[in-house]
Amino acid sequence: MRKAEVVRKTAETDIMLSVDLDGTGASKISTGVGFLDHMLELLSRHAMIDLAVTAKGDTHVDFHHVTEDVGIALGQACRKALGDMKGLTRYADAYMPMDETLTRVAIDVSGRPFLVWRTAFPTPKVGEFDTELVREFFQGFSTHAAVTLHVETLYGANSHHIAESCFKGLARCLKAAFALDPRAGDRLPSTKERIGD
Repeated sequence: MRKAEVVRKTAETDIMLSVDLDGTGASKISTGVGFLDHMLELLSRHAMIDLAVTAKGDTHVDFHHVTEDVGIALGQACRKALGDMKGLTRYADAYMPMDETLTRVAIDVSGRPFLVWRTAFPTPKVGEFDTELVREFFQGFSTHAAVTLHVETLYGANSHHIAESCFKGLARCLKAAFALDPRAGDRLPSTKERIGD
């Protein structure tokens, strides 16, 4: 049962988050940040990960802390749910078109956190959401999931489409990389026989 729950409480945020990596893409999201809710719902759907998130935070300041901390909590929950990683596919990549936008995402569930971010937004906001926070979410996720993650938007003109292509590209990578390979049995996907070193 590849499930996990994380509770994260700080002076800035209060988050409860649960994942089922072998779910159906069902989600129940309430972060107080509408655009983030939208991105998390489509992430859940396209990754086929059941995701429940309840978050409260200092949104009267801005959306930074909630967005970053939800990324952190999601990363922690995924890492916990992956367990010993035996039989894991580990690597995945995806090209994600969204109308005029095309984004490439690649992941290695390596145990070594690293983010390469080559995505720029033509506008500073989508509605009330600061587009720079998309990177903050991905940084929090990659660090705390302990994955190597490369995100590059090859072209795009609409900030909403660019953000959505990044989240959907991540979703497709998680679906593939988190999958269990029946041919691998209980072997770790590493010739070192350990993940993270």
